[in-house]
Amino acid sequence: MSSRQPAHPDFPSRRRFLELTGAGAAGTLAAFAGLPAFTAAAAEPHRPATDPRVDDSTAVRLWHTAPAAAGNMIQQGLPIGNGRLGALVSGDPADEALFITDATMWTGGRNDVLSSDGQFPYDQTAFGTLTQLAHLTVEIPGHTLDSVTGYSRALDLSNGLVTASYTQNGVTYRREVYASHPDDVVVVRFSQSGGGTYTGRITLAGTHGENTVVNTSDATASFGAAFDNGLRYGAAITAVSGTGRVEVAGSGVDFTGCGDLTVIFSGGTDYAPDFAQGYRDPSVDPQALARKKVRTAVRQTPDSLAATHIADYRNLFDAMTLSLGTSTEQQRQLDTWTRLQTRAQDGAAPDPELEASYLQFGRYLMICGSRDSVPMGLQAAWIDTNTPGWMGDYHTDVNIQMNYWMADRTGLPSCFDALTDYCLAQLPAWTDTTVRLFNDPRNRFRNSSGKVAGWTVGISTNIHGGSGWQWHPAGSAWLVNTIFEHYEYTQDTRLLARIYPLLKGACEFWEARLVPVTVTVTDPATGQSREVLVNDRDWSPEHGPQDAMGITYAQELVWTLFTNFHTASAKLAKDKAYRKVVDGLRDRLHLPEVSPTTGWLEEWMTPDNLGEVQHRHLSPLMGFFPGDRISLESSPAELLTGVRKLLTDRGTSLYGWANAWRALCWARFREGEKAYEMIMTNLRPSTGSTGGSALNLFDVWPLDDTSSIFQIDSNFGTPSAMVEMLVYSRPGRIELLPALPDAWAEDGRITGVGARGGFSVDVSWRDGKVRQAVIRSVGGRTTEVTAGGVTRTVRLGRGESVTLRW
Repeated sequence: MSSRQPAHPDFPSRRRFLELTGAGAAGTLAAFAGLPAFTAAAAEPHRPATDPRVDDSTAVRLWHTAPAAAGNMIQQGLPIGNGRLGALVSGDPADEALFITDATMWTGGRNDVLSSDGQFPYDQTAFGTLTQLAHLTVEIPGHTLDSVTGYSRALDLSNGLVTASYTQNGVTYRREVYASHPDDVVVVRFSQSGGGTYTGRITLAGTHGENTVVNTSDATASFGAAFDNGLRYGAAITAVSGTGRVEVAGSGVDFTGCGDLTVIFSGGTDYAPDFAQGYRDPSVDPQALARKKVRTAVRQTPDSLAATHIADYRNLFDAMTLSLGTSTEQQRQLDTWTRLQTRAQDGAAPDPELEASYLQFGRYLMICGSRDSVPMGLQAAWIDTNTPGWMGDYHTDVNIQMNYWMADRTGLPSCFDALTDYCLAQLPAWTDTTVRLFNDPRNRFRNSSGKVAGWTVGISTNIHGGSGWQWHPAGSAWLVNTIFEHYEYTQDTRLLARIYPLLKGACEFWEARLVPVTVTVTDPATGQSREVLVNDRDWSPEHGPQDAMGITYAQELVWTLFTNFHTASAKLAKDKAYRKVVDGLRDRLHLPEVSPTTGWLEEWMTPDNLGEVQHRHLSPLMGFFPGDRISLESSPAELLTGVRKLLTDRGTSLYGWANAWRALCWARFREGEKAYEMIMTNLRPSTGSTGGSALNLFDVWPLDDTSSIFQIDSNFGTPSAMVEMLVYSRPGRIELLPALPDAWAEDGRITGVGARGGFSVDVSWRDGKVRQAVIRSVGGRTTEVTAGGVTRTVRLGRGESVTLRW
């Protein structure tokens, strides 16, 4: 049975939230123009009239019994962020440390002078690297860890806070740390109950040899400097207390006898997403602006600052809820690290609340890492060194795409905007570099036709219009396909019009690049030959020969690109003649076959395997996931068998992001237990010799016995797989519980799941069967909904919803 009623407000877009909170036209324009957050505030943030905090007894929390070690913040520090600023928080009672960076804190530049092999330099000088902005330290000498009892620190996912508490001499001390998006500051708030006080010193230090100065007129400590590439940056702190004494001194702030203390930090760069301005905003003085922001924030009460942050954060976080079942009371009593270790033991019972928290942790990172600034790279803005792995860059051969598979699926569509805005801002630079340099005679990937047009990128990109490492011809197709999929979730034609230049430019690149070859049809009954179009000499990331024609990876991506362009051109009523050209190119594309030698879907245009059997990338499966050309509903059994065999032979225990990709493919096969196995592999604690989850739930991979590297794409890819196991969608089709594993089957509910075609889905289940689903239109009109082998057709107007029961 079904019932139709007006929809609840769908998960608010950024525009809708600005309207609700009164941010004004200027704030709305800035949000949708992709302007950086580190500018003068357009309007005073909305201040909630009531306390929006979720009570501690019901908040979802990840907690620990010791502070982070100063030398291992990447595995133990707890993350905060406001979409631009990110910090790792130690929670040490006597020596609170925050490692802070701004997502635009990049060295390097355009990097548009090729190396001798026709590829891009890939170093921290020409290409550049993401670096830290500052270290903020709050020293409280009287609160050494060995002098306190009952220590606990937590990441409160429900309220967007990092907290710590302990007892000393009968006094309970508490602190909470957060990064406010509305006020654009980091706040460290100290409180106590029992008559205790805080005495100590606050220090602000740059990480590039900057000189911190104090200004007694506004009670701030600050610094400012610039990189060799001209990027200016700055940071500032101030502090306030209702009791005791607070004063700036030396290069920091001293506080004495304070029953409460609020420390406020802000900082940033003069980066601007504007090619014409050299990706700089000359009107911004980062040091002066940081001082202005902390002075503005300090005029608010601590309660008001916290309430503003929590209301803003919850507006996004509460858009999706999840229950995968009930954990035992014994499991709930364990701290998070012990709980991870216990769950990883052979024969251990499922811990559904822990697994749901892992998904919500991914959503927390998305909210904290992707709002109004540049998108998240390999480590987002959470680094503990100025030499992060792979420069903390944007890898375009799966990693940045995987970072954003989760946004729409988990009710956070506005968090996707950072990727769209980035690609649009970079497009002029990427186009210029492609037209000038791609056909350089030293470039082994150059177009043999001699033609070049449109745009593509390197395997790595930075924020200054630059590429690094090797050319990545298919990178343009994968980036724009990822952004087009965001349109499929939103059905926003304004978005489609914005990204249309990306689509058309990528098509123009591939029109110039495709090469005609003659192939023999494999059907022995005909033995005919025909001419097809294939990708020129290329590399199936990141292995095998680098001069192979027609790699499956590119053929599938380009097929999807051309399909998406057709949809966009028709929807916008643009370029009808060119649409026919692109349609003709798509019709001539070679599409991969199953190898009679390996039984796999071919990765190269040969039946032989030319690379590693268990390679980390699933490049030849582009048409299965993230694409839709190959599907259980429409593809021949032989083709699906080839896909399945390749997926099986690729292995099951690799980098976290590779496991997440495998889990998503197994979910597409409706094989919940195999997908769940991959999920649990990524939740396995990293021991220093194997990858997995660190104490703070960051996915890490060991570099040696004492160090490891954070790979955030797994923290996003794994939750994406979890959602895909519960709700599968493509335009025109929604399937409920397609790959539900036994561990989650007893009783569960998920709300606010984005569905391609323009819908939002709530679904509840019991004993492995759907009980009820609510389908809401956020722009979609018609879709089929399938559960338990029963398919129903749903027709809705925008804003309407229907409840389906089984």
